[in-house]
Amino acid sequence: MKAWLAAIPAGGLLAFGVIAAIQLNDPAKGDFERSLRSAPDTVFPSLDGDALAFAPSPTGDPIVVNLFASWCAPCEAEHKYISQLSSAHPGQVFGVLYKDTPDKGQEFLDRLGNPYTRIALDPDGQGGLDFGLTGVPETFVISADGDIIQHVQGPLDAESVKKIGEALESAPPT
Repeated sequence: MKAWLAAIPAGGLLAFGVIAAIQLNDPAKGDFERSLRSAPDTVFPSLDGDALAFAPSPTGDPIVVNLFASWCAPCEAEHKYISQLSSAHPGQVFGVLYKDTPDKGQEFLDRLGNPYTRIALDPDGQGGLDFGLTGVPETFVISADGDIIQHVQGPLDAESVKKIGEALESAPPT
């Protein structure tokens, strides 16, 4: 067998390795994260009994939508940051109780405090999937027109609260 024929599979493997290494070291998010997309037109039931939708914004201003659950340890860890955000931007922080019961969600909020303007219920998780949720907690900043302008995967921290605040302040109201 000719020696160069043996180099073909090795060259292909090497090329695959180089491409994989470049992709793994690229800090940019995927196209899903970079593209401006609309908040889902899902109408959620809410903890207060009324229907709640986020596209367009129910307040006419940019809002934050935080998906959380009482059974989620990272949600409990980020709660102080949600509270800080709510204090800095009153009336603009909404919650979605994801795959949880209203009673357990209320117990969670009674224990930690309720930073949310209103809370939507998503007992089957379909609304979270409509948002593009990959796992709780996740936070979305939605423009007054209903476009998702920022998406934070995982629990919030001081840096993400700062970025969310900047996004809220820079997004124009309707």
